[in-house]
Amino acid sequence: MPVIRQAEPTSRIWPSGGVHLWPPGGTSEAAAHDRGHLVYAARGVLSVHTERGTSIVPANRVAWTPAGFVHRHRAHGHTDMRIVFLPSASARLVSGRPAVFTASPLAREVLLALTGPREYDRAASARLRRVLVDELREAPEQPLHLPEPRDDRLRAIARQLYADPGDPASLAELGQRVGASARTLSRLFRDELGMTFPAWRTQVRIGHALILLADGHDTASTARACGWANPSHFIAAFTAVVGTTPGRHRANG
Repeated sequence: MPVIRQAEPTSRIWPSGGVHLWPPGGTSEAAAHDRGHLVYAARGVLSVHTERGTSIVPANRVAWTPAGFVHRHRAHGHTDMRIVFLPSASARLVSGRPAVFTASPLAREVLLALTGPREYDRAASARLRRVLVDELREAPEQPLHLPEPRDDRLRAIARQLYADPGDPASLAELGQRVGASARTLSRLFRDELGMTFPAWRTQVRIGHALILLADGHDTASTARACGWANPSHFIAAFTAVVGTTPGRHRANG
């Protein structure tokens, strides 16, 4: 997804984590760390971009980026980003690739505690991180990590739908634009991205919807922009992926 502009956050950083208060549209420079890290949006919505794809992180999700992955962050709406670095022993228990997990109530409280104003000693911080890792190991991965295609034809389709998620074109019509049959594209979506084209497009649209809602758009206009003529169908699809309605998500953002 495109980066629009650069903006500097207000930051408070220490060796095990930190807090970044981003203005809307704020982006970080591309970087890689020697430790894996978790990011959580206590307010607003984050997107995390790596070579493997894009993760959308609303307030009830936490994104994991393993050590060594070049990544950048972008804020959608006024965003309070919390970051927690995991030592290698703990990181091995999570995942070897970027992922998005449900942030349980306990996980959220631990993330906020580890990045809050209170200072914990090393032993207490280590205990909290173990609790956090245990919560993530129990949490299912969520369909808010959008894998990046490798095939040039899929990449061309992705560029078109990132730019206009509401494009109603069928896979056959998109195939005509990129010079491939619907059958070939269906196979590529399954083989490269591990999902069907409709499932992938729904993820693109829900990710875009989260961004629009964070930027202040209402449910009806967001539904139209993301390709749903019927707002109730949008609400059902959004709730199935995010776990709450667009209205409640926007109110709590």
